[in-house]
Amino acid sequence: MITDIKGLHHITSMASDARQNNAFFTDTLGLRRVKKTVNFDDPNVYHLYYGDEAGTPGSVMTYFPFPDVMRGRPGVGEVGETQFAVPKGSLSFWQNRLSAKGAGELQAGTAFGADHLLFKGPDGEGFALVEAEDDGRKAWTGAGIDESVGIRGFTGAKFRLHDTAATSELLGFMGYQRAETDGDVTRFIIPGGNGADTIDLELLPKTPFARQGAGSVHHIAFAVKNRAKQLDVRKAVMDTGYQVTPVIDRDYFWAIYFRTPGGVLFEIATNEPGFDRDEDTAHLGEVLKLPARYEPYRAQIEAGLTPLAA
Repeated sequence: MITDIKGLHHITSMASDARQNNAFFTDTLGLRRVKKTVNFDDPNVYHLYYGDEAGTPGSVMTYFPFPDVMRGRPGVGEVGETQFAVPKGSLSFWQNRLSAKGAGELQAGTAFGADHLLFKGPDGEGFALVEAEDDGRKAWTGAGIDESVGIRGFTGAKFRLHDTAATSELLGFMGYQRAETDGDVTRFIIPGGNGADTIDLELLPKTPFARQGAGSVHHIAFAVKNRAKQLDVRKAVMDTGYQVTPVIDRDYFWAIYFRTPGGVLFEIATNEPGFDRDEDTAHLGEVLKLPARYEPYRAQIEAGLTPLAA
C-alpha cells in the first residue's frame, strides 16, 4: 500500500470563457488567482490557477478555458462534484452570495453528517461548499469575503461511476480507507491527510457515460511531498499493471498521469517547487508566465489571449 499520498493537490477542469471563469473564481468565490500561464500542450489557451494565498496543495482549482468549446455532458466516468471546505455556520452567507451572483441550481443538504450547499459553476460544473469543523487552513480573503466565511481549500471530490469496485481497490492501494456509505455514495478518507483528503464514489449503474467539454473535470491530482516520493508512487502503481506516463515538468510541480478503471484521469503531483518559483508570493498570478520554450513567442501568444481583469 502507498503511504506517500496525503490528499489532493489540484483539480483541473475546462471552461468556455476565460474572463467569465476568472470572474467567477476571484469574485464570486473569492479565491486568489495564483498563476496565469498557458496550457503547456496548447499555448494558445490559458491555464488559470485559483486557490489560497500561496496556492497550497489541496486548495488549487485550475482551468483550461477553450473559447466557445461545447459544454460537457454530465455522466459516469468522471469527477462529478468538486467539494470546498467552509467554516461551520457560513452556508447562509454563501447561499445569499451565490444567489446574488447568479450561480445556478443552489441546493442545501446534508451528507456524511456535514451540511453542504450544492451549486453550479458558469459552465454547469458541479460544486459543493461543505461545512468543516476544525479546519485550520486559512482562507484567501478576496472580493470582500471575510476569513470567518472564506473557502479553506478542498475537502475532496465525488466520482460518478458505473461500478465502484475497481476504483475502491485502487483508492485503498493509494492509502485511502473506506469510511462510510450514505445511499449510493461511499466515502474514502486518508487519516491525517492535508484537509483535501476525502473521495466519494457514487454508484450509478444505469447512467450514460459523460462527454467531456466545458464544465468537465479534465483530471484530478493527488499530492506527494517531492520527486523522490513521486517516483516511489510511480513504481508502485506500475507494478500493479497501470500504464503511467513518464515524469513531466509542469514548472510549479512535477506530474505523472494514469487512467483509472472507472475512466477518471489521475495525476500524482509534487508539492515542490510551488507557485512562488518564478514570482513573489505577494504578486502571484498578476502577469502571464510562460515555460521557457514558449518565451520566444511571447508577443504572439499574448496577442491571441483574451485580457483578464486584475
